[in-house]
Amino acid sequence: MSELKADLDPRLNAYRPDLAASALRGKVHAARFVDGRAALVARGVADLRRRPEASAPLDTQLLFGETVSVFERTNGWAWVQNATDDYVGYVEAAALGDALEAAPGHYLKVLRSFLYPEPDLKVPPLDAISFMSPLRVTGTRDRFSEVSQAAGGSGWIYTDHLAEAGETAPDFVATAHMFLGVPYLWGGRSSLGLDCSALVQLSLARAGVAATRDSGAQSVSVGRPLAWRAGQTPLQRGDLVYFPGHCAIALNETDVLHTNAGAMLTAIEPLADVIGRVEAESGGRGVTGVRRVEL
Repeated sequence: MSELKADLDPRLNAYRPDLAASALRGKVHAARFVDGRAALVARGVADLRRRPEASAPLDTQLLFGETVSVFERTNGWAWVQNATDDYVGYVEAAALGDALEAAPGHYLKVLRSFLYPEPDLKVPPLDAISFMSPLRVTGTRDRFSEVSQAAGGSGWIYTDHLAEAGETAPDFVATAHMFLGVPYLWGGRSSLGLDCSALVQLSLARAGVAATRDSGAQSVSVGRPLAWRAGQTPLQRGDLVYFPGHCAIALNETDVLHTNAGAMLTAIEPLADVIGRVEAESGGRGVTGVRRVEL
């Protein structure tokens, strides 16, 4: 078995000892290199797992309409990389469909909306679509927009729930407030359940700012770092506060909004309480960094 380079994060780079993306040729050792084949996520939410089995840990989720590169399909699973944030993992092959030539011209701007088989709110919906899902609109009728699905199908979504690609809402803190009360889900990335870094990622995406998926990577890449010291440097609304394995969005000098495993939902909490709990759980490590996003 070939030895792999250790300096490339396998969560963000598609490589294994037996197989790797062609783009990584010369950067990693693998028995075989392949070009990824584009596919479209055809479910409202699709779990991306660490191993090709239903009991494997949930690392993140794929959203309806996102494009992935497929490097392998075997035993009902596909090994893929998400074009949105480069995350690599295993998804059920049945959750994917053929890629569409048309680029997504819209996305969902509300927490969730139903996809109907026809433009009629009284018919049973096909699926529930989540916030920031990219959509390809092919027509409108009455109050609904027809959107393309993988495998040549289509569905209808309420038009007022859509935003055009490129349209942004700069106040990402207001966007984060939309998720208040949404349950905490490790690896979750949808309006039905999400984790702390997904809240930051999705809120910033609505503001037109791309962010990595995990809090560790965000803590060194999003915005700019602040030389913050507790009790000495006041936080501003929108500052991103990072802890060991966790992150939160500052609302003011004393309070943060975050999705957390303490309350098991998205909530507002005093920063001092969060610091105290994290220090108790991590052996004294509190805030590891603060970053400021300036739009």
